Amino acid sequence: MTKPRVVIVGAGFAGYHAAKTLIRRAGKRAEIVLLNTTDYFLYLPLLPEVAAGVVEPTRIAVPLAGTLDGVRVVIGEADRVDLQNRWVGYRSVEGDHGQLAYDRLVLCVGSVNKLLPIPGVTEYAHGFRGLPEALYLHDHVVRQTELAELADDPAEQRSRSTFVVVGAGYTGTEVAAHGQLFTDRLMAQRPHLKVRPRWMLLDVAPRVLPELDQRLSVTADRVLRRRGVDVRMGTSVSEATPDGVLLTDGEYVPTCSLVWCVGVRPDPFVAELGLRTEKGRLVVDEYLNVPGYPEVFACGDAAAVPDPTRPGQICAMTAQHAQRQGKLAAHNIAASYGQGTRKTYKHRDLGWVVDLGGKEAAANPLHVPLAGLPAKAVTRGYHLYAMPSNRARVGADWLLDAALTRPAVQLGLVSANAVPLESESPEVVHRR
Repeated sequence: MTKPRVVIVGAGFAGYHAAKTLIRRAGKRAEIVLLNTTDYFLYLPLLPEVAAGVVEPTRIAVPLAGTLDGVRVVIGEADRVDLQNRWVGYRSVEGDHGQLAYDRLVLCVGSVNKLLPIPGVTEYAHGFRGLPEALYLHDHVVRQTELAELADDPAEQRSRSTFVVVGAGYTGTEVAAHGQLFTDRLMAQRPHLKVRPRWMLLDVAPRVLPELDQRLSVTADRVLRRRGVDVRMGTSVSEATPDGVLLTDGEYVPTCSLVWCVGVRPDPFVAELGLRTEKGRLVVDEYLNVPGYPEVFACGDAAAVPDPTRPGQICAMTAQHAQRQGKLAAHNIAASYGQGTRKTYKHRDLGWVVDLGGKEAAANPLHVPLAGLPAKAVTRGYHLYAMPSNRARVGADWLLDAALTRPAVQLGLVSANAVPLESESPEVVHRR
């Protein structure tokens, strides 16, 4: 007898953990197929450390094959869903088209860079959502530092040594924090560079990390400013040019580096499904089911999951929510095959961790505010616990970074036009 097929679209935090949980709960009762644009799950929280050269990129790219035994992995990008006939269309990495029929469907397509109608941003800024963007930023920072050292004009030195990060949320704060330490190390290796590299962190919000507890915000702000990061709240970019950025307060900042970390938006694929959405995310019930299609589930950044702790609102687009929702979707699918009973989505906030580079971090495990080395220990312990694989390799990279001089070279593997800000697949290098 043919097993029913469960197709999971997307291998982010939601999709990966949905597949992993399904193996355990319904692996013998169903065929599990995972459709994703890459053959790995990306552990996004450590991406700033990849850009700064602390952690090797392969450490946070967890292979799907080998860690999801029993799951059939299909590499391709979903381009159509036929809800009536129950199949998913996709385009393979070589451009071929295929279809996957399903009995249950889990949509976990995730998110892409959030764009704003600011002149010049899509042309001159780069996002920070995937490995290609992190690798590009690492090379770009090294390249600009080397060019600044060679420049005779002091104005050119300052321009090439200035790095502007827009968005003081979780990602932008970590990028700026690690970035300042990274360029300070680069400067120490280049005695002819007389200008200390300058990192700017901009946001229209009144404080750093506006979405997190204020005590974390205060800690992060203090560390950034002490380190020399130019933190400007209530300020953003009003225009970007090839030579710099015009700020909303009227100041023009000469720079060759604009990093866009203002947040994310649901993958545009969601809008093409023809289903009801809220804030661009698929409407689902408390069981993660799409109304009218009991065989279709959605979770993670693609889904507007009701937040039981905030009646009338939906869950934030975070990795914690996505991971928990992926596990619940798997549980409810298993229940539909007779394994247990359905459950509604519930969660309890266990706190947050923010790595600020070096010996600094901010954390509030179980809402106990920590800073400095205790927070660093909690932060790294959490990441090692949360990573599905490569824990020993990540830990080894951390030890090596603490004990040895960090090598920094530009490999030129990812060009600027290969990581456009306006991309529906930031995890894939674009060939032009």
